[in-house]
Amino acid sequence: MLGFIWFIVMGGVIGWLASLMMRRDASMGTLANIVVGILGSFIGNGVLGFITGGGTIGAWPPDWSGVLGALIGAVVLLGILNLIQRGRVR
Repeated sequence: MLGFIWFIVMGGVIGWLASLMMRRDASMGTLANIVVGILGSFIGNGVLGFITGGGTIGAWPPDWSGVLGALIGAVVLLGILNLIQRGRVR
């Protein structure tokens, strides 16, 4: 249960950092940041898992390759959303 709570918290932080990097922080709320962080974790760690051998953001101490993969996945996800909504990546 504690791993699940840590996963939600880290997903929120990663989603918030990704929204700051993509300049969408003003248009996103806390729930959207958590969703983007969690989906970005699945995307980033799914792709980078083949290259680096895996990673997770729900463990303690955090696996930093998993956190980096989640951040990259969240930025890619927000880039795709920007492309769909605004017609440009940034």
